[in-house]
Amino acid sequence: MTLVAILSGAGLSTDSGIPDYRGPNGLWRRDPEAEKLVTYSYYMADPQIRKRAWLMRRDSPTWRAQPNAAHGAVAELERRSGIAVRVITQNVDGLHQLAGMPERKVLELHGTSRSVVCTQCHARSAMAEALERVAAGEEDPLCRVCGGILKSATVMFGQRLDPTVLAEAMSIAKASEVFIAVGTSLQVQPAASLAGIAAEHGARLLIVNAEPTPYDALADELIREPIGTALPQLLRRLG
Repeated sequence: MTLVAILSGAGLSTDSGIPDYRGPNGLWRRDPEAEKLVTYSYYMADPQIRKRAWLMRRDSPTWRAQPNAAHGAVAELERRSGIAVRVITQNVDGLHQLAGMPERKVLELHGTSRSVVCTQCHARSAMAEALERVAAGEEDPLCRVCGGILKSATVMFGQRLDPTVLAEAMSIAKASEVFIAVGTSLQVQPAASLAGIAAEHGARLLIVNAEPTPYDALADELIREPIGTALPQLLRRLG
């Protein structure tokens, strides 16, 4: 059975109304201060940063977002016989799963914004529940188990990726026959290195992204068309 690995980045979700980070209209370019809200050291040290971060989470477009045609095409490919599909995503929006990808076939490298975790006792709970507390007037809700600082269950700047998740992603990259990097600048390590690992192990590397990436020279095919139409066409061709 052919193994197709898909590494997805923020560009995959822009058609769903979730802005990317580093593109021409990206979040970090529009508001460099916003980066502090997702930087672990700032977040842990400053209650004001945490209050702003909770407001950012409350107002996130993720809660209104629906999977787009690209998410749907990935889920559709997974349902076809003869093709094993694994998604390795840098996104934290959960849209691959909402589109129908089985949870066990989606590796969330940077965690998920749909849960919160205590930085002290590591208890996890639903983001929706924490946001209800914010709506009720708690500016910086604390863990109900131990009173520790809560954060979204995402990997912030300054935090390591989960080594188990990363090891599994590397195994998938090495085993894949086709590796598609879509909507990612391939600038954030170690996620970006997966494209190189796949190519080194003989995978056909396809890059679908509006901007050039550091791995373009290794690619068997570069696609600069809009992801919402280009990825479904590419996956139909693969199927």
